[in-house]
Amino acid sequence: MVTKLDRLGRSLESLIELSKELQARGVDLVVLDQGIDTSTAVGRMFFQILGAIAEFEHALMSERTLDGLAAARARGRTGGQKPKLGPRQVQLAREMYDSGDYTVQQIADEFAVTRPTIYRHLSKVPGQPQGSA
Repeated sequence: MVTKLDRLGRSLESLIELSKELQARGVDLVVLDQGIDTSTAVGRMFFQILGAIAEFEHALMSERTLDGLAAARARGRTGGQKPKLGPRQVQLAREMYDSGDYTVQQIADEFAVTRPTIYRHLSKVPGQPQGSA
């Protein structure tokens, strides 16, 4: 028993999951201020309607996200972070590494990036596109 539904869970989805779990254990949910009682047919129906609405809302969000990504791709955006090093910096880092005069840590410090970033760029074949490995 709770006084308000919003005190029971953070999202509609979590409320539906909790309701299903309680029902599986044979426990009825009563929300005093909102007149919901899952021990009645009307209360169970209300929760099923909430579940359908939550599923619909999730599907709409997914569609909007996919539409937004498609629109961004159409404008030439590919997503993800911008590369930490530009092509010229990658070339310089490779030359520094190949000279044998610098450690990977020194190269990373010089370009203000981490060692894994340097290793990632050193492992790429020169002239290979940024997104490939």
